[in-house]
Amino acid sequence: MFSFFKKKKPEAETPAAVESAAPAADAQPEQPAEQPGFLRRLFGGGEDAAVDTAAVDTAAVDTAPVAPEADVAAPADATSTAYDGQLFPETAERPVSEAEAKRSWMSRLKAGLAKTSSNLSLLFVGARIDEDLYEELESALLMSDAGMDATQYLLDNLRRKVKEDKLLDAAAVKVALKSLVVDLLRPLEKPLELGRHEPLVMMIAGVNGAGKTTTIGKLAKHMQHHEQSVLLAAGDTFRAAAREQLMVWGQRNNVTVISQQSGDPAAVAFDAVQSGKARGVDVVMVDTAGRLPTQLHLMEELKKIKRVIGKGMDDAPHEILLVIDGNTGQNALAQVKAFDDALQLTGLVITKLDGTAKGGILAAIARTRPVPVYFIGVGEKLEDLQPFSADEFAEALLG
Repeated sequence: MFSFFKKKKPEAETPAAVESAAPAADAQPEQPAEQPGFLRRLFGGGEDAAVDTAAVDTAAVDTAPVAPEADVAAPADATSTAYDGQLFPETAERPVSEAEAKRSWMSRLKAGLAKTSSNLSLLFVGARIDEDLYEELESALLMSDAGMDATQYLLDNLRRKVKEDKLLDAAAVKVALKSLVVDLLRPLEKPLELGRHEPLVMMIAGVNGAGKTTTIGKLAKHMQHHEQSVLLAAGDTFRAAAREQLMVWGQRNNVTVISQQSGDPAAVAFDAVQSGKARGVDVVMVDTAGRLPTQLHLMEELKKIKRVIGKGMDDAPHEILLVIDGNTGQNALAQVKAFDDALQLTGLVITKLDGTAKGGILAAIARTRPVPVYFIGVGEKLEDLQPFSADEFAEALLG
């Protein structure tokens, strides 16, 4: 969920074009229409090249606004991507109600977690409340990558609840387990607050293939629907076509992208922060190169990017998000630990939960390293990325 302190300020000008393919300076994106209640709730309550440490010095931090070599990708022609007041312009043919949107999301979430759910839910069909049921539950939870700690926690509390409440049928035990899962996951349910800083600087990290750049594009679109202006920084200067991929998302969303043909990703991040402050945008999101947590020199580069962003703006980055592929199971937990130790993560985005049998990894994260889960994703479409809700997740698993 996002929540933000609503602030009114003059509409920022669309940045002037600096490339021949960019639009005229007077092209203005249309203002988003008032959104349905559901989406408003959404915002409520290989190896990288070595980093040249001389690329960003104190003088540049103090005086340089935007480095002259930086490419600024202006928004695409507003006539081709203008927001038309629909909930999801790419896919929707008509505005949808809050109830319709919620039903649609729950159906996709249940379909995405069907493999994990079937291993758990089928155990309660005609089952007797005995030791065999607990053993089968233990196996199913471990197979879902809930981990030994979370599995033992759930089973111990389930045994206690069955005894205290004198539960006699499998359906009641299933309801009790669902309640315990909700309680376990509740600490991960925390809103991402917008409007606390001008701009709010977000640093996005993750391993290769987790869906990091795509997630940035989806988040940018969601924020625009809630009247937040966005600027993107193409800090992944290593992966082939990463810069171009982010620019495509910038064009789709009518968002400016700060990038360089090649160079120090920390310098790109610094340029983006300075440009965001000068333009008066609400949110600056910095993409970073994917890397394995075992690549220590690359993790040091991430730390450097964080330090340089802090030189560009006090207390920045304000949000450090890790994007995780939900299919990686216990490896995802290892990523959370490594990136959190290096960067002090403020939130997680878990993608690709559609079709996974490893949905129990959220329970493992909750017990071992309870970093808030801001969003979960179950597909490629914009509406397939939604805020994490412990109740909805438990319903999809055991409903």
